Amino acid sequence: MILVGEASGDAHAAEFVSHIRQLNPDIFISGMGTTEMQKAGVEVFFDSSTIAVMGLIEVLKHWSDIKRAMAIVKQQLDKTRPDLLVLVDYPEFNLKMARHARELGIRVLFYISPQVWAWRPRRIHKIGRLIDHMAVIFKFEKAYYERANIPVSFVGHPLVDKVTSSRSPDVVRPQLGLGQDTTVIGLFPGSRNSEIDRLLPLMLATARQMSETKQQLQFVLPVAAALDLDVIKRRCDQSQLDIKVSRDNIYDLITCCDSIISCSGTVTLQIALLGVPMCIVYKMSGISYAVISRLITIPHVGLVNIVAEKSVVQEFLQNDATVDNVSREMIKIIDDRDYRKRITNGLLTVRENLGEGGGSAQMARLVLSFL
Repeated sequence: MILVGEASGDAHAAEFVSHIRQLNPDIFISGMGTTEMQKAGVEVFFDSSTIAVMGLIEVLKHWSDIKRAMAIVKQQLDKTRPDLLVLVDYPEFNLKMARHARELGIRVLFYISPQVWAWRPRRIHKIGRLIDHMAVIFKFEKAYYERANIPVSFVGHPLVDKVTSSRSPDVVRPQLGLGQDTTVIGLFPGSRNSEIDRLLPLMLATARQMSETKQQLQFVLPVAAALDLDVIKRRCDQSQLDIKVSRDNIYDLITCCDSIISCSGTVTLQIALLGVPMCIVYKMSGISYAVISRLITIPHVGLVNIVAEKSVVQEFLQNDATVDNVSREMIKIIDDRDYRKRITNGLLTVRENLGEGGGSAQMARLVLSFL
């Protein structure tokens, strides 16, 4: 059984499931996830898109859905008693399910470590009591678990193999109605509804201000599978800006862009691997931010900067995520060649620090070793 809480985890799980299928097609896999896991042949018994939220207040708003998901997962664990439970990220939920699995004598493999290196480092000991093994995707994470005497494997980041554009911008741009000679700005507000609510208005307002400052700007906005495409289109149409909303291959969309305004998260690594300059924006409820910001123990929250171990791209968080700040940064990326070059050079460091690839295949082999 595999438990996933949001779109990026769903994609990562689908990748290693595909490798498992190649190595042993007879294994039965069920789980909580969304469309990518279903495509990979997982029998999904709960659609996790309804609980893909982040932040204290956001969780409270969706608490009834989360409680229902917990009850359904527990029932499935009780009924099916899988040989192995694989938990993918989504730690607050998944560690509760790990406790139930341990009570049933089910072995637990956790994939994509909670960010113990960023905040609440002492919880690593609780994690160690609830799981049998941790599979990490960043090299630097392995040492944290080794120091705590928790069995751990570095499997590599699954994106290294996956992130590639199948078509050149010269092909994709005309298909999206984008001009070859225009400057294309990506608006990447995230894959959660809560992120759309908080970040899309900021990005639309920033796009408007940029359009008033510079001529020949076009915008492209990818829509995650878990989101309602028509709702996003309507909100973009109401802005009366030249925004192409698409469910096209996200890597093709990234390579079409000259620069991107991105939410914080896995997508920033995808953008980095394709070498497109960006800035990161993020907002959550005031209460959530007040609590979480006091718990964070590292200088950056953007994965790009964390993996590079230095500031490569600008982060605009909470009150700093303003139209003026983001617009000014994007104009600088477009107009200042030296500044743009400095960012793209920094993104090369991100690629180097993510490892050599084969992460999903290594994860599949680790799963099979437990079986």
